[in-house]
Amino acid sequence: MATFALIHGGGGNAWHWRLLEAQLRSRGHETVAVDLPLEDPDAGLLDYADTVVRALGPRDDVVVVAHSWGGIIGPLVCDRLPAAKLLVLVAAMVPVPGEPPADWWANTGFGMKDIDDEIALFLQDVPPDLAAEVVSTGREHKEKALLEPWPLAAWPDVPTRFLLCREDRWFEAAFMRRMVRERLGVVPDEMDGGHSPMLSRPEDLADRLESYL
Repeated sequence: MATFALIHGGGGNAWHWRLLEAQLRSRGHETVAVDLPLEDPDAGLLDYADTVVRALGPRDDVVVVAHSWGGIIGPLVCDRLPAAKLLVLVAAMVPVPGEPPADWWANTGFGMKDIDDEIALFLQDVPPDLAAEVVSTGREHKEKALLEPWPLAAWPDVPTRFLLCREDRWFEAAFMRRMVRERLGVVPDEMDGGHSPMLSRPEDLADRLESYL
């Protein structure tokens, strides 16, 4: 059995993983999901990573799962955690050395969209009550971790899988296929659903994660 370290995206919360956690725990796995210190104006990227590492403690066989903006942090956790055996990026940003996260959008050629309707863009296939809760509990993201250069000199030496969502309206599939190929040199795996499969398709996502073990 594995321990899954679950890293939420920008503006998110640890509880976004609760449905997936229930699926994974019912199958005998451990899960650890933490709130990244988004509101802390003094927290940098390595502080975010250390928040996850401290929460994990002395565990073995850790699978790091990072969603959306959390893709910036997942590799940093793997670099600082000898127990990390696998990194799974889910509809995630892929950083390169020295790149501030705020520059990722222009550097990748991402076509920025108007965020007039967060549910339609990020949560279209999430149950309505749950989607409304997600939007109402969004968190402010302070600038330091957005503006400082990504600190690793190279991608960590850990097996990496990328899982994109075919109906993602934010990180559209065609864009993500190209971005992953250019930045990771791999063909991503794909699943149905929108940007937040941990909320809309937790059983399907748990099946995918187990298949990677």
